[in-house]
Amino acid sequence: MEQKSLFSVISPIMVGPSSSHTAGAVRLGLMARNIYKTDFKKVKFVLYNSFATTGFGHGTDKGLLAGVLGYSVDDASIKNIFEHVIGIDYTYEYIEDISRHPNSVDIIFDDKMTISGDSIGAGEIRINSINGFNVNLNGTYDTLLLMYKDKPGMISTVSDIIQKQKVNIASLHCDRDSKGGIASMYLALDIPVGEDVVKKVQSIEDVFFVTNIRKLK
Repeated sequence: MEQKSLFSVISPIMVGPSSSHTAGAVRLGLMARNIYKTDFKKVKFVLYNSFATTGFGHGTDKGLLAGVLGYSVDDASIKNIFEHVIGIDYTYEYIEDISRHPNSVDIIFDDKMTISGDSIGAGEIRINSINGFNVNLNGTYDTLLLMYKDKPGMISTVSDIIQKQKVNIASLHCDRDSKGGIASMYLALDIPVGEDVVKKVQSIEDVFFVTNIRKLK
């Protein structure tokens, strides 16, 4: 009987010893890539707890890297992903922290954006923090995310732009570091919006970051 490696059976419905450490890792990387949406030259992965202690044997390091490079969970290239990296500086750090989920990671792009998430089992994931702002993104909705200077009227301004496109808002969440400080908002949408909407939101005064996050397949 032919011996198969773990990577030969990775798929969206995965057969293997740990979907959370493999398919989940790829999906975390893909989601982080969808959020950052910028060509990057450096990425650092900080793996916590079970990701840190047993992830190496399950290919978590390869899965995370493959995800941020845009590979899907069923791509055979994942098993040799280090051979496909050109012009990207990637590093790993391993930490034990009981305050974090057992399968948790920080993905840091170009020392500019830190995206934190968990692999919660069966290949499912959750992004829970972007640059310190609380979020709850699992890749099931197209999502518009923006960061801006906290001020009155921002929610109604952004919502009005989206509603004029006849797009329904499934959920909306805001966070801020202080009154009048930096704030974040993300809107889960029933259907995706176009880049014209992104440009309109970007043109709002005091908005300094907007990204249109496509749902994971």
